[in-house]
Amino acid sequence: MIKIEFTDQEIKELHYQRFHHPHARVQQRMEALYLKGLGYAHQEIGRIVGLSQKTLRVYLRLYQAGGIEALKQLDFQQPVSDLAQHRATLEAEFTAKPAKSMNEAVDRIEKLTGIRRSPSQARKFLKKLGLKRLKVGHIPAKAEPVQQQVYLDTQLEPRLEEAKQGLRHLFFMDAAHFVMQPFVGFLWCFARVFIQAPSGRQRFNVLAALHATSRQVITFTNEDYINAQSVAALLRQLAASFLDLPLTIVLDNARYQHCRFIIDLAAELNIELLFLPPYSPNLNLIERLWKFVKQECLYATYYETFADFKKAITTCIDEAQGIHKQKLSTLLTLKFQTFENVTL
Repeated sequence: MIKIEFTDQEIKELHYQRFHHPHARVQQRMEALYLKGLGYAHQEIGRIVGLSQKTLRVYLRLYQAGGIEALKQLDFQQPVSDLAQHRATLEAEFTAKPAKSMNEAVDRIEKLTGIRRSPSQARKFLKKLGLKRLKVGHIPAKAEPVQQQVYLDTQLEPRLEEAKQGLRHLFFMDAAHFVMQPFVGFLWCFARVFIQAPSGRQRFNVLAALHATSRQVITFTNEDYINAQSVAALLRQLAASFLDLPLTIVLDNARYQHCRFIIDLAAELNIELLFLPPYSPNLNLIERLWKFVKQECLYATYYETFADFKKAITTCIDEAQGIHKQKLSTLLTLKFQTFENVTL
């Protein structure tokens, strides 16, 4: 019989911890010692708590050696994978060339280490390394990563810093052309869902400028084409409201934006046009807004009339600072991805 003397305070603490400690095993230990403190016999404690006498003795000696704090220590022996010794090799391998499937990963692991694992075991190990199954993105083949990085460092970042300090209005401008057709998207569902497909190809064009810090969106819309006159109309809107500070607009090299008429008008309105490097949608913040609009109000949604279709889009954009503010706060961060290695 292992004899232990308990103080009233220790019994109170054991009583509390048997219900409130976050780990079930520790709760079990506290329960056993609490019953011991109340004078229960070892066999009775084992029956109530569901312990063997050997395990109960381990708990009692653990308490004798370190008190309640010792009961809280968990030191489970976890098996170590044979692949662990090859961690650095496998990290380098899958960093240089990600696997397209788990079966491919299994074969490459065996080739590198001589160890064969099932797909489920390999998946578990690769997750421990930090690998995730992510959808591959894409950028234009003609994009120049070095040119993008120079532009970001020398042109965009300094103006972003001024905008954050309230010394400059900085807008990102682009046009989106929404065609009234099915946007199928993805759904969590038990069976494949079908939506109606409207007839015709009516198009709703939105030329917009997104404020970098306030996320205010200024728009010009029509149902035929976006051209230089459309851009001029939006520039005049911006000039009427935002010339209290230096005003910069980041935009791509579309012909109707990069023509002499627009460049001269911007100079006349005292607006700086900051043209992006060719093939650089990743540096235009408003591209993320267009993606959000499609996901929020168009994917897997049918609109009976073109008027309903347009209203859904304009309402979504108008609510950028309203009901969508929280979602957009994490999406429209002023961090831009550049690319060093874009091939597999």
